[in-house]
Amino acid sequence: MADRLLLVARVAGAFGVKGEVRITTFTGDPTALGRYRDLLREDGSAALSLTSVRPVKGAVIARARGIETRDQAEGLRGLTLHVRRDDLPEPEDDDEFYLADLIGLRVETPEGESLGQVKGVQDFGAGDLLEIQPPRGASWWLPFTRETVPEVLIAQGRIVAVKPTETE
Repeated sequence: MADRLLLVARVAGAFGVKGEVRITTFTGDPTALGRYRDLLREDGSAALSLTSVRPVKGAVIARARGIETRDQAEGLRGLTLHVRRDDLPEPEDDDEFYLADLIGLRVETPEGESLGQVKGVQDFGAGDLLEIQPPRGASWWLPFTRETVPEVLIAQGRIVAVKPTETE
């Protein structure tokens, strides 16, 4: 999907009294947020245009165009910040990919049995989970580990997954 938006950060609130914003990032390098500059809302509309970013423990402190007071910065608390997938650099290695690139891929067992397709990727604190939507029925979660997902074949539009066993 050409205009797929990826969640990269969330405004945590104001920092100081001069309109700086504390932002929690979801990127490998928190300061990468500064390279994107123009961040979007979930609906794709403009959210913030960053003019500077500096790292602090667990977040970044940013200045944004048009945000000059603590009250303005505090009013942004909770705002989620997104970038277009197409604005991110392509992975340099064939074995590298963005988790968002997994959404929509077919999920098959090593024997070729269809398990469904990746509906979403989440991390609830214990590691990444793939939400698998089977052809019929409710979706289910699969831990995204080397043991349960031994192969990711982006170019082929599929991943190979070890089907979980039912426990009683």
